[in-house]
Amino acid sequence: MEAVKIKSGDWVVVCDGRKALILENEGDAMFPNLRTKETHEHDDAKTSEQGTDRPGRVHDAVSPGRSSVEQTDWHVQAEAEFLQGIARRLDEAVSNNETHALIVVAAPRALGVLRPAYSHAVQHALTAEIAKDLVNMPIYEIEKLLTK
Repeated sequence: MEAVKIKSGDWVVVCDGRKALILENEGDAMFPNLRTKETHEHDDAKTSEQGTDRPGRVHDAVSPGRSSVEQTDWHVQAEAEFLQGIARRLDEAVSNNETHALIVVAAPRALGVLRPAYSHAVQHALTAEIAKDLVNMPIYEIEKLLTK
């Protein structure tokens, strides 16, 4: 992984589909000092609590048979909604001048959900995207991995 320049006041957003850490650099570009600004998490309820219906059935018009329809993956849907909420929070932060630059470090699947949800302001403020799942690492390890 290539080293990233993290200037003073830049936000580093480390997330996956269940947890997001918004870190702010309180140091400078030479000696970053990431501090937790916000932590966002969502509870991932059991599938039986999220959707109680059985998978649907489709009656085929050309034959007397029936086939089942794949059940909605409620966990994937909940993760997508969570990540879209993070994208809205980032838009709010950039629009309100809480930060001028963003570095997003997310699991590859999470990046796939985040990218289309970025507003124009977030796209403009984005200085780097890193496809790594680092959300469960200690902050000093994240800092070390990003700057070495």
